[in-house]
Amino acid sequence: MTESINKIKKSKRIRFEKSGYYLAILVILMLLGFWPSYFSKFIDGTANFNSYFHFHAIMASLWITLLIIQPILIRKKKLAIHKLIGKFSYFILPLFFISVILLKHNTINGEITDDLGSSLWLQVKDLVIIGIMYTIAIVNRSNMQIHARAMIATGIVFIEPTLGRFIIFTVLPEPNFILGLAITVAFMYVLLISLIIIERKQTSGRWVFPLLLLLYIIFHYLIFFKISFPFWDAFANWFARLPIT
Repeated sequence: MTESINKIKKSKRIRFEKSGYYLAILVILMLLGFWPSYFSKFIDGTANFNSYFHFHAIMASLWITLLIIQPILIRKKKLAIHKLIGKFSYFILPLFFISVILLKHNTINGEITDDLGSSLWLQVKDLVIIGIMYTIAIVNRSNMQIHARAMIATGIVFIEPTLGRFIIFTVLPEPNFILGLAITVAFMYVLLISLIIIERKQTSGRWVFPLLLLLYIIFHYLIFFKISFPFWDAFANWFARLPIT
């Protein structure tokens, strides 16, 4: 009887060493989401992107690749290589952050609008959540239960922008940002709540996914209701005027 209960509990445990195979789905989502506006342009000869787009694409691809490779190395007991490659994250993540900042600044193109502050939440959300989760992962790198969950969380962040673009520009009859984002957010919440339910009996690290969900709820509230603050509007205006792109 006890053995049967243990098997049931074990079956409900998330196998983090297999997460690399699941995170590989991000590659498919990235291709689907950015195919109409980016990848297909290189095939039909209409690609006219500046270096900021390419820089961002490369950094995002490197981070996703890192997330896929690392769990596989753990599964294959290649711990030394896992630790060595993990050190590259100290350089890749800051460069990814810089790529997001430069691309957004270039997209704004110095235009100051009334909703500029609230429009920045979309990118700030991803940077803040990845930054928090990565910090948790590094601080707890000796605790596999927490470290693995936090690193997986940095990968989950990529689902929204990729799946969202796919839904908005491919699935919906007409591009609709709010509707597409709402559908994507609903999927994100179902995913996170499912992970929380699966994790509910774990004794270590189960707080990571609830924290991730809470952060998403806060930022999605700001985004959907277009909430901003005087200090944030001032920062947005200052950012738009910076001569960095």
